[in-house]
Amino acid sequence: MEHHITIYLIIIVAVLLLTMVARRLHIAYPVMLVTGGVMISFIPGFPSVNLDPALIFTIFLPPLLYEAAWYTSWKEFWKWRRVISSFAFLIVLITSLLVAYISTLLLPGFSLALGFLLGGIVSPPDAVSASAILKHVRVPRRVSAILEGESLLNDASSLVVFRFSLIAVNTGSFLFHEAATSFLWIIIGGIATGIAVALCIFYLHKWLPTDINSEILITLMTPYFLFLVAEGIHVSGVLSVVTGGLFLASKRNLFLTHSSRLQGTGVWAVLGFILNGLVFILIGLELPVIVNNLGEVSLLQAIGYGLLISVILMVSRVVCSLGASVFTTFASRYIRTADSRPGWKGPLIFGWAGMRGVVSLAAALSIPVTTLAGTPFPQRNLILFITFIVIITTLIVHGVTLPMLIKFLKPEDLDHYLPVEEQEKLILKQLSAASRNYLNENYHTRVAEDPYFRFLAAKLEFPHAGKESEAHTLKMAHIDLLQQQRAWLWELNKDINYDDEVIRKFLLLLDIEEESIRQLER
Repeated sequence: MEHHITIYLIIIVAVLLLTMVARRLHIAYPVMLVTGGVMISFIPGFPSVNLDPALIFTIFLPPLLYEAAWYTSWKEFWKWRRVISSFAFLIVLITSLLVAYISTLLLPGFSLALGFLLGGIVSPPDAVSASAILKHVRVPRRVSAILEGESLLNDASSLVVFRFSLIAVNTGSFLFHEAATSFLWIIIGGIATGIAVALCIFYLHKWLPTDINSEILITLMTPYFLFLVAEGIHVSGVLSVVTGGLFLASKRNLFLTHSSRLQGTGVWAVLGFILNGLVFILIGLELPVIVNNLGEVSLLQAIGYGLLISVILMVSRVVCSLGASVFTTFASRYIRTADSRPGWKGPLIFGWAGMRGVVSLAAALSIPVTTLAGTPFPQRNLILFITFIVIITTLIVHGVTLPMLIKFLKPEDLDHYLPVEEQEKLILKQLSAASRNYLNENYHTRVAEDPYFRFLAAKLEFPHAGKESEAHTLKMAHIDLLQQQRAWLWELNKDINYDDEVIRKFLLLLDIEEESIRQLER
């Protein structure tokens, strides 16, 4: 037991050091962590790591998906819903079909069912990798919004392909009508479960006499509730977590106190950092176990197969992305689209952001060792190794070249959003005007000449107020005003011209201001 704890501590320290090195070298940390994990795995005497797929699916995946959904812009998600849906579902199916067909032709011993199994595993790009890499460069808002939305949904569709391919390999048959019906049930059931569980969590927060610690603990448990309930009724746990996260994020101002929001942000930031770091370094540490299990296939052959599938995935995604741009331009003649002329720069960047990651590895690891008949599962070790090569290749190639591609293309922001500084000035101006109007309507008897100035002056004198009751009244009036400002900001956030991140910044400032006021009463 003590030996295992020591190993875990060493891995966490390695995550910290490699992340700092990545920051110093201006490299996306997933790339550094995976390559660092591979190098550590070859240190003599370092124990081999054998990942349990249930560990990744049940412990790592729900909170990572939930955090991503929590910070996703719903209005941007809805605006680009057609593009997001096509890549999250249709393009995943096309990619799986392409990988299945080519692997059947070129990889020895691969049947069509095994090809689809491999396609379902490697088809979904990774959300964490893309977001980590895009933090280092400026990209049009539409590109980042579509990438975030796609990465939240494509895991569900790829896992459905994986599940039915696994059944086909085990049974030797595939019934399309049953698969289509089950696919709809898994998708619709996952969404419905996410909303239902999220509503229960929402009212749990509202009804129970919670404090800061219990509220944060409930938020930490929420993604696991969403995932396990959905998986328990055999629907998509991924979609349940994503749907529930999006719903609760839109209601956070109604069921979480300002203190819970402030402290919860820090807790989730640390948790997300640890989980992301562990996942990527564990991918690298898994290499020796996968190599040792290759069996009859030589290492060079397996690497060649992995690179072949990687190239297929890279090229097909770029072609699909550019093809979607052409189709959108054509379709805009007949239907209303979010953008009738998407051009080629944005789609090319989007197509090149195809890093694979944790979901692909977890799916590959979850392939059973034997079939239902008790025979060894065909090509299991080769599929595992190909998946590993795909993850490594796409992370390194895309991770290194994507920032350079963006800087070379210098894509324009075709949506013509106001600069962040201008948005902040407009928001401040509107908040100031709305606050003055609210004070005039609700506190006019307390001020004479300049109500807003007098109110602010009184607020600054809180620590020295002569009458305790007077100071308390003014503090409560100020807190009431902050609540109104939050309501105005949420209403303003419906305007597509304002960035979600800018609105969140002002909401955070209001929470900090309320905390400072309440601290004066304690």
